[in-house]
Amino acid sequence: MVRKANVINKTGLGGGKGSAEVHYIVPEEELYGHGRMYAKVCLKPGSTVGWHRHVGETEPYYILEGQGVFIDDDKSRTSVGPGDVCTILPGQCHSIENTSETEDLVFMALIYKD
Repeated sequence: MVRKANVINKTGLGGGKGSAEVHYIVPEEELYGHGRMYAKVCLKPGSTVGWHRHVGETEPYYILEGQGVFIDDDKSRTSVGPGDVCTILPGQCHSIENTSETEDLVFMALIYKD
């Protein structure tokens, strides 16, 4: 089967500020109970994914384009760019910020159950 991703514009992703384009690659029902999201996220300049917790699941981010700051469970802040992987373990909180004024921060996000 071949299909196009379902693209949705969202504001306040995860309680954050600004906007993002979320390209849902595989719908939740096709993850067959193993996860709830597989998507490419294009976080617009100055936008953030808000601080939130994952319960019973984990979520890695794989940074494709742009620059940002990943805020880990211990509130440490780490600059991230293409090729970086940010891993959120079950029960942990996290956030990410697009620090650019001109470029999107683009990353893959996969939420799967532990």
